[in-house]
Amino acid sequence: MTPLARLIASRIRLSGPLRLDEYMQLCLLHPQHGYYATRDPFGRAGDFITAPEISQMFGEMIGLALAQTWLDQGRPAPFTLAEIGPGRGTLMADILRAIRIVPGMAEAAQVTLVEASAHLRGVQRERLGDIVHAGTAAELPEQPLFLVANEFFDALPIRQFQRMPEGWAERIVALDPQGRLSLGLAAPEPGPDAPLGEVRETCPSALPVIAEIAGRIARHGGAAILIDYGNWNGRGDTFQALRQHAPEDPLANPGEADLTAHVDFLPLAHAARAEGAQVSRMIPQGPWLERLDIGTRAARLAAAGDAGAGAALHRLTAPGEMGQLFKVLALWSPTAPAPPGFDPLETHADNA
Repeated sequence: MTPLARLIASRIRLSGPLRLDEYMQLCLLHPQHGYYATRDPFGRAGDFITAPEISQMFGEMIGLALAQTWLDQGRPAPFTLAEIGPGRGTLMADILRAIRIVPGMAEAAQVTLVEASAHLRGVQRERLGDIVHAGTAAELPEQPLFLVANEFFDALPIRQFQRMPEGWAERIVALDPQGRLSLGLAAPEPGPDAPLGEVRETCPSALPVIAEIAGRIARHGGAAILIDYGNWNGRGDTFQALRQHAPEDPLANPGEADLTAHVDFLPLAHAARAEGAQVSRMIPQGPWLERLDIGTRAARLAAAGDAGAGAALHRLTAPGEMGQLFKVLALWSPTAPAPPGFDPLETHADNA
């Protein structure tokens, strides 16, 4: 048992089973034993590799898309350039390099990173220098906001519900007869009809984050680009753990494995629209990057001697790699055109 597993088991003995979101919150952000509080999980030496770690092209494409959006909205100054869940700061470093080619944009940008982990804040300062940090999206300034979130929402705690003959039963973390962590079901409650055994997930903490971001964009202008693995109006059990680049039982090593779930983009889009922001149709990462002409950038890097540019392009865009698994959603000002590569979501649309 990991140190955190022992703490969780003691808590269950004292207070009863935990909801899945409570378990995830402890595993990821416990101040002494939480996954993000104790390590740098990114890269080959960590547990997973994100798109910014694969190639600079990913951040450059995002930076140029934000730059065109900034120009389309009349070059607001000053503005907040923010990333939520910024990892090592690699993506923001690439974005900042890309926007320097646009006169006045870098000078107008006030960079803010939304990061809860004290350890990762230190890593980000080493990469980016003396930057502003915020603990939550609610701390972002009330001014034009240009924001990116890459693999942020998948790490937010989820709740799971399973359809039983008597209704919907919430999945909980309990102890088996040997004292080990195990999944169980709470008492069923009434709910909408669905096939027996169907699992549905909700992410309560995602909606306030989207509301804060979309509200600022609706009031002051700007845009947000959200990139994550997931679906539109998703169903099923997507709760998973990754450790040393391999999947494992999410209950096996609390605090030592990354816990995630696929993002359901439909409620995010509805929440953003409710705040007054425009919302795009969801698009897979590969087609979106191709719309931004990432292939030309890859060819230029290869011609300049970057031997890995072609392989990186394949990994970022190919359907069997990140190209279809990861999806992209944009929010933007109600008075502005869509950011590059996006199509507006039809009014009241429930399908992308």
